[in-house]
Amino acid sequence: MARVAGVSVSTVSRTINGTAFVAEDKRQAVNRALQELGFQPNYLAKSLITGRSMTVGVIAEDIVSPYYADVIRGFEHGLFDTPYQPVLQSGHWSQQRESGAIETLIYRKVDALVLLGSTLPGEELLDIAGRVPLVVFGRHVPELDARCLTLDQYQGAYLATRHLIELGHRDIAHLRGPDGQQDAEERLRGYQAALRDNDLPSPPELVVQGDFLEQAAYQGTLRLLGNGCPFTAIFAANDQMAVGARLALYRQGLRVPDDVSLVGFDDLPGSAFTTPPLTTVHQPTYQIGRALAAHTLGLLQGEMPTLPDFPLTLSIRESTRSLRRTAARRPAL
Repeated sequence: MARVAGVSVSTVSRTINGTAFVAEDKRQAVNRALQELGFQPNYLAKSLITGRSMTVGVIAEDIVSPYYADVIRGFEHGLFDTPYQPVLQSGHWSQQRESGAIETLIYRKVDALVLLGSTLPGEELLDIAGRVPLVVFGRHVPELDARCLTLDQYQGAYLATRHLIELGHRDIAHLRGPDGQQDAEERLRGYQAALRDNDLPSPPELVVQGDFLEQAAYQGTLRLLGNGCPFTAIFAANDQMAVGARLALYRQGLRVPDDVSLVGFDDLPGSAFTTPPLTTVHQPTYQIGRALAAHTLGLLQGEMPTLPDFPLTLSIRESTRSLRRTAARRPAL
């Protein structure tokens, strides 16, 4: 094996076992030799020797969510050509279910845990970090700062709302995410701040509670249309809610963007292919997954890696336009 790869025996061992850093060119040479020789490592035997299961537990709020699915795709690709495999669980936006999933994975001896959008209290996350290497995405815990990757949701929402204001919109509705969820709260604050900084009103009737899902946004948009408070634009807390809002507007005879401009958040892979293509805040979900994988692998190799910063940007497409002089009509519901 070492001769075919052109490296030392110890380099082959480190690559297969994932126990220490190996230069990228040498790691690739070993992996090519493994494929050429048809070598299949016995991970069960290895785990008995090393005390490692060669698995990483990944818990998302909902693994079938398009947002988390793209993060997981990046994470999975980040583990390619390594001995590690992800083990996936959903927390279902429930602290009880998330805690149960964590205990199950720890019982199964995962080598590390990655939490995507955890709802658990900070003190509980600290306790978990004392039991297993932990990486958290979407939550900031001061005592775990080096292992938390958060994005500036406030600034992203500010960009989205400011874009609508710059197009001339003054009455902007917001379909918000779950109450108490950190990203949802930050996006609400960013929306409110952009309105306030431009001396625009923020009537409570234009903020509708949602849950990041299409059905809640559909019903919420119908309530917006029925409550008598005029609006010409909607900022949805994520792209899935923007899809629900778009359907409600369509069924009430309102066109996007001719009658109502629409902005989402996340820039999911399919958002550029909706009708019309959605203006949305871009989060590099796949790259985030790759970064989380690299960080986790570094922790498992005894390193103290740093997580990168991912600034949010606005992807401007055809779902927004300059405000017409006449406000959107309100059909009878």
